[in-house]
Amino acid sequence: METAQTEAVIVEHEGNRAAVIVSAAEYDRLLASAEEIDDIEAFDAARDEAGPNISWGQVRLDLAWM
Repeated sequence: METAQTEAVIVEHEGNRAAVIVSAAEYDRLLASAEEIDDIEAFDAARDEAGPNISWGQVRLDLAWM
């Protein structure tokens, strides 16, 4: 466990990678990165949807957020 605080530890079973142990901080960083990638993919998918799009400036005008 001490090694996992500074580097990933690979656990093998019958010669194959079975698991990887990382520190809690590294796990949190990886999770945040994965969530950001999900957000980017969702944004790209929404942007590519067919249909009318409006600019942020128009949204602000429509909501009277000048």
